[in-house]
Amino acid sequence: MGRGTTFWRYRRPFTLDGFSCRVTVRARSDGLASELRVGDEIVARDATPIGGTEAVRNHLLSHALPDGSQFEVEAGYISAVNVGIRVLRDGAVVHESHPGRTIAYPEKYREQALAMKGETFGSAVRDAWNHSMAEQTSNGYDPEAWKRNKVPLAVDIALGLLFFAVAKLTDLTTAALVGAGAGIVLLIAQRMTKVDLLGGLAMFGIVMMLVSAGLAFMFQSDEAVKYRTTAIGLLTAALFFGDGVTGGQRLANRLKRYLPYGDIDVARLGIGMGLMGAVMAGANLVVALYTSTDFWLFYSTFADFVLTVGLVLVVFRFARGEMLRDVAPRYRAPMQPE
Repeated sequence: MGRGTTFWRYRRPFTLDGFSCRVTVRARSDGLASELRVGDEIVARDATPIGGTEAVRNHLLSHALPDGSQFEVEAGYISAVNVGIRVLRDGAVVHESHPGRTIAYPEKYREQALAMKGETFGSAVRDAWNHSMAEQTSNGYDPEAWKRNKVPLAVDIALGLLFFAVAKLTDLTTAALVGAGAGIVLLIAQRMTKVDLLGGLAMFGIVMMLVSAGLAFMFQSDEAVKYRTTAIGLLTAALFFGDGVTGGQRLANRLKRYLPYGDIDVARLGIGMGLMGAVMAGANLVVALYTSTDFWLFYSTFADFVLTVGLVLVVFRFARGEMLRDVAPRYRAPMQPE
């Protein structure tokens, strides 16, 4: 074994026939390493890798005292986060760092350690990640979809930050109008470049921004703009829900193009997005009614993103048939291209 980075060090001292002894066990990035010191001299070492059959055995450190008598130290885990030692002389236990505790690799992690092939913590993590990606890909997961959509995602984030900045410097009505103007500019720019700027729901998004700006222009007050978010949210939710109920071949199908999952049932996706939109609209209404404008602005720009992410993950599980699979509409796996 090489010398990996030490994450934690355990020292277990004991005395034998007047000799000061100490076992030091290091949890390292490449496994577990131990050494036996008698006095100031290191007299024995042992090491096990982070994964594989060798990883789960206890360490054995032996040494002969000046009188010729032999003793042996058994070292290893007594829990997931602690190690202990047992000192034997002529087969009899003469010292235990943790009396009564069993020294053995934790049973709940044994199978994982045996399955690991990496020689270091980093390589083990990479192996686990690659295995996970391969497994998810075989189940319809396409990680390249995120790369294909990094520009639209960046544009969405930029629009949100623009709305926040303009609202803080001026007012919410101006921010809504600026957002709609930015959307129109992006729509024009999209026609001039082959780079996908707005994603598969570009026209839908632009229309919603124009409706939002129209409401903001008609009702010239910050309070109206706050409730406008709920109104737009309910409208969007209704459109997605209606699309889902009728098969999901419009909005939901367009949204699916930009998701990294090939096993999504678009009907369930549309229904899920509709229900999520209704929940988000309701949450916005509660915040708008019972908090200040500054808090609402913070919530609508940042806090509701966290809530949205959580709900989106639930919607994806529903759309992929991982939950409520037999609830109407029952999950139907999409036809895979030959």
